[in-house]
Amino acid sequence: MSISQDQVRHIAKLARLHLTDEEVSKFAGELSSIFSYIDQLNEVDTEGVSETAQVTGLENVTRKDEITTMCDPQELLDCSPLPKERNQIKVKSVF
Repeated sequence: MSISQDQVRHIAKLARLHLTDEEVSKFAGELSSIFSYIDQLNEVDTEGVSETAQVTGLENVTRKDEITTMCDPQELLDCSPLPKERNQIKVKSVF
């Protein structure tokens, strides 16, 4: 597959890259050779091969999402060394 210089300029514009004419020529050749290499995959017989997303067999380990009470909110207020106001911990303004 051959990539034109106009296509390289379009890709560079989408990626917000500023390329010189020299770089455009260089990348047109490099991208063309990369796509030609990838085209070799079309020659491989994949009939009967199942689709895979990953091959390690690992799965996400997650816990059941349960609502629990960690501690009493009043107890947290009592333990805080910061000043309290209206049952809330008073902190310095962020803005």
